[in-house]
Amino acid sequence: MFDWLVVGAGFAGATLAERLASVRGERVAVIDRRDHIAGNAYDENDAAGILMHRYGPHIFHTNSDQVFAHLSRFTKWRAYEHRVLARVADGKLVPMPINRTTVNRLNNLALTTEEEVEAFFQSRAETVPEIRSSEDVVVSRVGRELYETFFRGYTRKQWGLDPSELDKSVTSRVPTRPSNDDRYFTDTHQFMPLDGYTSMFKRMLDHPNITVMTGTDYRAVRDSIPYRRLIWTGPVDEFFGHRHGKLPYRSLRFKHETLNQEWYQPVGTVNFPGEEVPYTRISEYKHLTGQVHPMTTITTEFPAAEGDPYYPVPRPENQELYKRYEALADATPDVWFVGRLATYRYYNMDQVVAQALATFRRIEASVPPRSANDIPQLAATGD
Repeated sequence: MFDWLVVGAGFAGATLAERLASVRGERVAVIDRRDHIAGNAYDENDAAGILMHRYGPHIFHTNSDQVFAHLSRFTKWRAYEHRVLARVADGKLVPMPINRTTVNRLNNLALTTEEEVEAFFQSRAETVPEIRSSEDVVVSRVGRELYETFFRGYTRKQWGLDPSELDKSVTSRVPTRPSNDDRYFTDTHQFMPLDGYTSMFKRMLDHPNITVMTGTDYRAVRDSIPYRRLIWTGPVDEFFGHRHGKLPYRSLRFKHETLNQEWYQPVGTVNFPGEEVPYTRISEYKHLTGQVHPMTTITTEFPAAEGDPYYPVPRPENQELYKRYEALADATPDVWFVGRLATYRYYNMDQVVAQALATFRRIEASVPPRSANDIPQLAATGD
């Protein structure tokens, strides 16, 4: 009898499994339908011996001292500040997010102060009565020309929708800067796990109270693995058999290539915002990992409507549908729903860890540890 069955071995599941096993001393089974742990952060050496990410680049960054300290138990770090260039229509490579350098290169200007750049943005910004969509966010800040250059095509490819149809949160994630700061993130802690994400996850799950079963689907084993309580990190609508309909997600298709050259591009990621190409970005892993190798591996990302669920689609009607599933989740005893898919939120990795740690605190406050008098029973199975 396991005290907990954790469905999903990504950040949410692994964080909770480790806490339950090491702090509460309880027995935990972790299952994942994929053939590996670490979820979408899974990395591995390819045939050439280059460390790469099977599901596209994952760059760790956080402002949370608590999250950084927690993960530091399981990995040493390599300092890394991610930089992104965008290839615009005339072939120029310019910094993204938009900064002073971007503005100067695109417009053949020589602005030197933040005040001058802010004045440039304001001269092109459009008045929007109410900021409701992703388009509103950008055009009200920097105007339609920069919106068309950097955001409209990229967003249409990434989400399969025009920015005017998407919640304002999508483009709000990408700032504009009057300075020359060309870092993609400005968080306090910006690092990569020194030995890779998979090694970090192995250390998280390396506990005598934890049993890991990969290549294992919950539906196939839910009645054969005895457990008291459940942590669910998969899609919330899947848990309930899609009884209210399917929640929309966007997926990705990856093209991995190993090239017989030392470097392919000048930074870790180059974005392709134009709709003339079907992909959104190309990433080169050696920039991220610091690995020294005579060859290099790149990944090209193609957004897709079908496939593994990666991104909840932020539209009001989807949030209304999620609320119906959230009500079911809240009414399901002995099951905790944690992570991006289980709570239908567009979380970064550190936010998932923070949510998992907060969930553990709630468990500590409300769930007594197992005692010898506990009566074994199966937790709820959703549908």
